[in-house]
Amino acid sequence: MSSRMYRAIGLMSGTSMDGVDAALIETDGEYLIRPLGFHSVPYDDEFRADLRRVVERAAVLDHRAPDDGIARVARRLTMIHAEAVGALGSGADVIGFHGHTVAHRPAKGWTWQIGEGALLAQLTRIETVDDFRSADVAAGGQGAPLLPAYHRALTGRLDGAVAILNLGGVGNITFLGSDGQLLAFDTGPGNALIDDWVEQQGAGRFDRDGAFAAAGTVHEDVLHTMLDLDWFDRPPPKSLDRQDFSIGAVRGLSLEDGAATLTAFTAETVRLSLSHLPSLPQRILVTGGGRHNAELMRRIGGATGTETSPVEAVGWRGDAMEAEGFAWFAVRHLRGLPTSFPEISGPREPVVGGRLHAVS
Repeated sequence: MSSRMYRAIGLMSGTSMDGVDAALIETDGEYLIRPLGFHSVPYDDEFRADLRRVVERAAVLDHRAPDDGIARVARRLTMIHAEAVGALGSGADVIGFHGHTVAHRPAKGWTWQIGEGALLAQLTRIETVDDFRSADVAAGGQGAPLLPAYHRALTGRLDGAVAILNLGGVGNITFLGSDGQLLAFDTGPGNALIDDWVEQQGAGRFDRDGAFAAAGTVHEDVLHTMLDLDWFDRPPPKSLDRQDFSIGAVRGLSLEDGAATLTAFTAETVRLSLSHLPSLPQRILVTGGGRHNAELMRRIGGATGTETSPVEAVGWRGDAMEAEGFAWFAVRHLRGLPTSFPEISGPREPVVGGRLHAVS
């Protein structure tokens, strides 16, 4: 007997802090997945500034702590997410609400995603599942990355070993072997440092198409200093917080040279990540905003010596994948199926993550 199919909306506010992605899918929470719709709501400059201040505030805290300022931003964040849900129309059975990560400290036993799941359920009149990462951390996991489980569900029809590289603010990689073997972990900064550098230089919010980096020169001495960290040698499972790296090493460089050096840094961290894989993948499929950066894609291909292409090459929707994944996780929560696994984020055993908020 086939499993029930659910219509689910997934919501993702990523570490790039550019807006909310909302995806509608139909799925059984296993291998049947049918995309139905996608919508994105960009953050305005005022809210982005508020969100950045919250992330900076949370970075100095030792635990999730009550904070009126953070609570106000969390409420506004939830309302923006409700707007994204409304744009996709009605008829969904459940929402998977990731919220926005403001601090990630798995070594200290906590991770913090702001957003009010109960409020979202009432605003949308749709059952909502939120807080997907905390149960994983409580079970000894890293709490990230989680999406590789969704990647595995998507890749049943691909041949040979493949790596899926997600380049959001932070990068993470999923290895799927031809024998079904799976391994996943964070690689290092994705777009975060490049975006921060360009914005700090007053040249926009990101390096469009990698144009600044393509016009600059990589400062090899600075690059080597940035790569000289034990973290890159540490075996997985492992994860990062967006605030774990900074643009301090490139201060004093020109806009173009700083962008070139930071772009090369991201590419080199991907190259280093391949040493932790069971074998070299035949191809790297790239999702997340970084796949739009032509210079970054070129450098990753050159650094790794591996065919590198956006996930659209195999028919996936790169802008929607993370949101789709949390819709899929919400259905798995409803069915009592695990959302995180030892081979991905490192919990002691598979974990059913998330909290369900009913509509009263």
